[in-house]
Amino acid sequence: MSQVSTLIDVDKPLFDLSTFAGRFQYFAWMTDPRTVVVSSDRLLEAKAMVERYRKGDQSAQLKPEEVHYNMKLYNSAFHPDTGELQNFCGRMSFQVPGGMLITGGMLAFYRTVPAVVLWQFINQSFNAVVNYTNRNANSPTSVTQLGVAYVSATTSALVAAIGCKNYWSKKATPLFQRFVPFAAVAAANFVNIPLMRQNEIINGIEVKNDEGVVVGQSRLAAIKGIGEVVVSRIAMAAPGMLVLPLIMERLEKLPAYRRIKWINAPFQTLLVGCFLCFMVPTACALFPQQCSLDTSIMRTFEPELYEDLEKKTQGKVPKRVYFNKGL
Repeated sequence: MSQVSTLIDVDKPLFDLSTFAGRFQYFAWMTDPRTVVVSSDRLLEAKAMVERYRKGDQSAQLKPEEVHYNMKLYNSAFHPDTGELQNFCGRMSFQVPGGMLITGGMLAFYRTVPAVVLWQFINQSFNAVVNYTNRNANSPTSVTQLGVAYVSATTSALVAAIGCKNYWSKKATPLFQRFVPFAAVAAANFVNIPLMRQNEIINGIEVKNDEGVVVGQSRLAAIKGIGEVVVSRIAMAAPGMLVLPLIMERLEKLPAYRRIKWINAPFQTLLVGCFLCFMVPTACALFPQQCSLDTSIMRTFEPELYEDLEKKTQGKVPKRVYFNKGL
């Protein structure tokens, strides 16, 4: 048993991250909502085990499945760059339960302006925490920048939600008005994520060669990574927020369903959870976590950073550089 455990490399992914199927398995494993109730003490214990294994100390003689479970806890709750314990809302294991509660509320309570304002405020507060905790930690963001990003995203969400609601209430069918929450979420993602990670766009992020050595900075890498995150976030929300209104439009016409008025919000929340259990790993798996960028593009569009790259590599510039896109 100890011989088996000594062969485990805790830094080696358990799945093939070069394929969509492998990334889907990895994120389904890492975002398992059952681990959200694990205590902080147990999470720190998992981190200590991972760090011991990294140093080559595998004397605990744990079974492979025990090591893998500790790796799961570590990957779901600690920042990949800094190793710090994420706050509760920012943990990957909280994405499904947190998302289902908030999205269920947005879909169930969309008919009045105060309800729209309340749920968009809650949603953007949650998103701000998630975006900050899953940023590229090598590009610190000031409190002022965080505040501007939060206010801008909340404002854009409210403008989109209230604007669409007022316009569609006059021009569109009641069914179309159910898509107001999705319009607000999509608009806010286009604002929130770039602003929350603006330092990466302004100063660039670290890029590495294929051996994992930092060789320079790139703003284009930041823009590419942030763009992919925006697409993933919208894709994560789309099925639940686009398909569920169609289902509810039919259900709410049934006399049996209309008699049980209290079931509306819990039922929608539960259905959203079913969508998210599949869509969270799917959306996270759309693009590789470690993205790459052709250095010839850097040479064309950011020549000053390309010159720094040439200096650091002593003229031996790699064809591609790699970076963590964030989540």
